[in-house]
Amino acid sequence: MEKNRTEARSTSSARSRDRGRATRRRLIEATARLCKERPGAEVSVAEIANAAGVFPNQVTYYFGSKDSLLVHAAFLGLLHDARRIERIGRQAPDAAAFRRNIARAVLAMPSLPSVARALAAGISKPELAPVVDQHLQLLFRQSERFVSQLIDSRGWRTRRPLSVEARTFWSTALGAVLLVRAGAHGTVADLDLAGALTIHDEPERG
Repeated sequence: MEKNRTEARSTSSARSRDRGRATRRRLIEATARLCKERPGAEVSVAEIANAAGVFPNQVTYYFGSKDSLLVHAAFLGLLHDARRIERIGRQAPDAAAFRRNIARAVLAMPSLPSVARALAAGISKPELAPVVDQHLQLLFRQSERFVSQLIDSRGWRTRRPLSVEARTFWSTALGAVLLVRAGAHGTVADLDLAGALTIHDEPERG
């Protein structure tokens, strides 16, 4: 009898965790969708909750604050964009075309403005910094895996470790967007983002 009650409690707890994860996911996806549909516009908790089909207080229950949810949503959009960028990269016939195509596509990603706001939130609100860092590390690892697989299959090389390559590239891209949004003269088009990549297919000079 006691065993059955224990199993029932365990099953109920597992279902509750699954429901919680599903609710978190719906909130993040709904927020990412709203931010994509209305770039630069303010999105309210009520709008997010309505789009996700949940109660407004579930935003703070699962994420602590709307700002935290916005950070999660911004990076979800960025990771989705990054996967599309990978498809573009695989189509490049050589390393030079890869560098050009990747740089052009990244600077045109629709998620960049939201990510710039997320980075700014991580600066102004220290409690969000670990959330931002968690997502940045995931982005770096995903990019590193992609480049590793690509250069192995193509016989290409990089002139620095892959971890440094990924961090340098994304730091340059995100930094450029932050500068433009902060009012710096010029646009991201003025940036040689392709130059932040050292991927090449030329033989090493002896």
